[in-house]
Amino acid sequence: MADNRFNLIDEPWIPVVGKGKVGLRQIFADNTIVALGGNPVEKIAVFKLLLAIAQSAYTPKDENDWESLGVEGLQKKVAEYLDAHYDCFWLYGEKPFLQMPAIDKAAVKSFGTVEMHVATGNTTVVTEIQTEKTNYSDAEKALLVLKLMGFALGGKQTDNKIVLTKGYMGKSASGKIGSSVGRKGFLHSFFMDSSVVSSVYLNLFSKDVFSQVKMFSEGIGIPPWEKMPSGEDDDVANNLKKTYMGRLIPLNRFVLLERDGLHYSEGIALPSYDEGCVDPSVAVDFSNPKKTQVVWANPEKRPWRQLTSLLSFVDASGKSTFENLQLKNVFYRLRNMEHFAIWSGGVSVSMNSGEYQVKGTDSFVESEIRLSSDIFSDSASFFSKLSGKMSDLDFLASKMVYGAVSRYYSDLKTDGKDIAAKASNLFWQLSEKEFQYIVDVCLEPDTDLYKEKISKIDACIRHFVEQVYNQYCPNQSARQLEAWAKNFPGKVLKRGA
Repeated sequence: MADNRFNLIDEPWIPVVGKGKVGLRQIFADNTIVALGGNPVEKIAVFKLLLAIAQSAYTPKDENDWESLGVEGLQKKVAEYLDAHYDCFWLYGEKPFLQMPAIDKAAVKSFGTVEMHVATGNTTVVTEIQTEKTNYSDAEKALLVLKLMGFALGGKQTDNKIVLTKGYMGKSASGKIGSSVGRKGFLHSFFMDSSVVSSVYLNLFSKDVFSQVKMFSEGIGIPPWEKMPSGEDDDVANNLKKTYMGRLIPLNRFVLLERDGLHYSEGIALPSYDEGCVDPSVAVDFSNPKKTQVVWANPEKRPWRQLTSLLSFVDASGKSTFENLQLKNVFYRLRNMEHFAIWSGGVSVSMNSGEYQVKGTDSFVESEIRLSSDIFSDSASFFSKLSGKMSDLDFLASKMVYGAVSRYYSDLKTDGKDIAAKASNLFWQLSEKEFQYIVDVCLEPDTDLYKEKISKIDACIRHFVEQVYNQYCPNQSARQLEAWAKNFPGKVLKRGA
C-alpha cells in the first residue's frame, strides 16, 4: 500500500501571478493572489477545480443567499471543507487524487506523450516548450493529472484494451477528445474580479440555476474526489454525466501516476455539444437542431473579436442566439461592481487520421477585456454600439484591406490571396491594441463627447488600413504605382460609406 504523500491542500503546485506556486488552502485564503499563471488550458482546468471545491463547500440557495455569503463567507466555508476532506487530496496513497488504482494494468505512457504542447515521436520540435521533459516534479504531475480530466487530446495514446466496467463497449482503439476541448478547441469564458478567490465567488452558481439547466438533470452532484467511479459506466460514472460536477471535473481519462510516467486509458465519455451538453463556460447556439454552433478558440480570430457572441444575452434585438451560461447566470451580480473583466481562453486543435494535435497554426489563445458597471445603465445600447463597430472592422478587414490588396496584385498579374490574408491579419493585430478603448467608448452615453471619441477611433482605424496597404503594396515602379493608386482603400471606414 502506497503511503499518503503530497497533499494538494498545503503543497505548492498551482502557478499564480507574482507568487510562484501555491496550494489550495492559500489560493482561497490569500486575497492578494490576483490571477492564475500557466497557459490558458492550465488556467481553465485550475479555475474549474476551484469552482468545484467552492460549490462543494457551499452552494447558495439563491441570489440573496449568494450575496449574504460574501467572499469572506466563502473563504470560511472552503477552509472548513478542506479540513474535513483533507484525505481526499493526497496525490499519492491508497486513494490518489482523481486517479484510478484499478487502471494499473494499462500501459505506462511518458508524461510528454499526453501533454498537448509537447512534441513526441516523429513530430517536429519548433520551440523549446515543445521539448519533452525527462523529470516532472510532484507539482507538475498534479497539474497534469488535473488537465487530463477534461483537456486530453483524442488518439491512440490511450490503452483502451483495459476496460473496468464489465460489458462496457464504449471504448474504441482511439481515445475520445476531452469534453473541455471538443472537435476544434472550445473557447472558455469567465467574469473575473480583482483576485482569484473573489473571481471564484463571482462565478459560483446558486441552486436555482440548476432547476433551469436541462443538461444538469441530476443537479450539482458529488465531486469525484469524494466518490470516484469503479469504472467507465457504473452508477457513479453515469451520475457524473448528468451533473455540474461532472462537467467541472469530467474524468475523461483514467490515470495512475508512476515515477516516470502514468497508466493511461479512456475514462468517462460525456455527451458532446452535438447532444446538447457542453461546459457552461462555452458559448453555444442550440437553436438549429441540425447543426449546433460553437465559439471556438481561434488564433486567427482572437477572443476579443468574439465578444459580441459571448455577450449576446444582452442583445435586445434577439438576432444572436449564442448563449454562454457561465456569463449569463452571473451577469447581473456585476451591477454593484465598479470594474470587472471577461477572461476568455482555450487552445485550437486539429485532427488527422483520428489523432488530435496542436500543430501548424494551432495555438493557445487568451484575452481579458475590462468592463465597468456603466454597462448596466443601457446594456442594449452598449451592445448595439459595439456590434456596429465590430461590423465596421469586419468590413474593413475583408473588403477594404483584403479586397484592396487582392486587386492590387491582380492588376500586377500576380496571385495575391496569401498576401491579402496576411495583410488582413495584420490589420486585426493593430486593431486589437485599440479594442479596449473601443469598449470603453461604447459604454458612454450618446453625447457630443462620445461622437468626438468615435471620430478619433475611426481616424486611428483609417490609419491602420492605410498602413497595412502601404506595407503590403509597394509603389516603387511605374506599374506598382499605377496599381497602388488605383486600388488605394481611401478613407472609407464603414459599410455603405
